[in-house]
Amino acid sequence: MPPLPSTRPRGFSRRSLLAASAVGLAVLSTGCTSAPDEAAEVTTRQADELAGQVAVQEALVTAFSAAGAADPALAGAVAELADQPRKQLATLRAAAPGGSASAAPSAAPPAGPDAKSWLRGQVAAAASSHAAACLEQSGPRAALLGSIAAGLRGQDGRLA
Repeated sequence: MPPLPSTRPRGFSRRSLLAASAVGLAVLSTGCTSAPDEAAEVTTRQADELAGQVAVQEALVTAFSAAGAADPALAGAVAELADQPRKQLATLRAAAPGGSASAAPSAAPPAGPDAKSWLRGQVAAAASSHAAACLEQSGPRAALLGSIAAGLRGQDGRLA
């Protein structure tokens, strides 16, 4: 007579899953109540770099307006996309410990359909700038810049 198949459940038992969940919860609660991380403190250099990224984002918001003025059809097509950099700018301003000087886009967009290519270049440049600055930051500021850079890379793709 062949052996009977095992009736034990495969994988984790409820007891081992419950134990692992309890350990995970204990580690999580300890991490959340620990002393503040020194890496979360902003150095002068980091503050200056973050203020520079505010200026980059201001230039991008201006670029969306300028591209829309250069090509009215583009203005309607990118209205939803233009809202994202404005919201990101507000978040960056709130995260920056100091002020920043406003920056204008590198050049005026060409009139007509070429404005879209110009705008795409501005979006890509801002994304690259935020991604590079992310490496010099720590904690939430690094996450913020990385998130903005990723969002702008998505916009770059949508403008293609």
